[in-house]
Amino acid sequence: MSVPAPKVIVFLHSGDYDRVHQGLSIAAAAVASGRRVELYLFWWALERFLQDRLDEPDFAGREDICDRFEARGMPTARALLEHVRDSGLGTIAGCTGSLGALGAEQQAQASGVDVWLGWSAILQRTAGVVDRFYL
Repeated sequence: MSVPAPKVIVFLHSGDYDRVHQGLSIAAAAVASGRRVELYLFWWALERFLQDRLDEPDFAGREDICDRFEARGMPTARALLEHVRDSGLGTIAGCTGSLGALGAEQQAQASGVDVWLGWSAILQRTAGVVDRFYL
């Protein structure tokens, strides 16, 4: 009997495109290797998801990176998210506290978030997980 690969946890707080992209890249690599992933969205990262701003790279003050990003055929944050979703190994969780602080409760239904949790539940679900990434 084989032992299942440990899951990977990604905490996304920043809404900066580079950080969201990096977190989704980590998640996509994990599911590609057969590992379960839980992606937790807080504050500005949650806001970016709620506003559905995952398609266009926006690197403030670094338009040269935006051009290079597109020219090299880098996947968008949305493409990485779709890979995670299509794998069946990823869960997207939103923080209820961040949702309330943003005043975005009405957007929760259409957000694409799989589960809404507070910190007590988040701490329970992530207890003992070694592979954690904070962005």
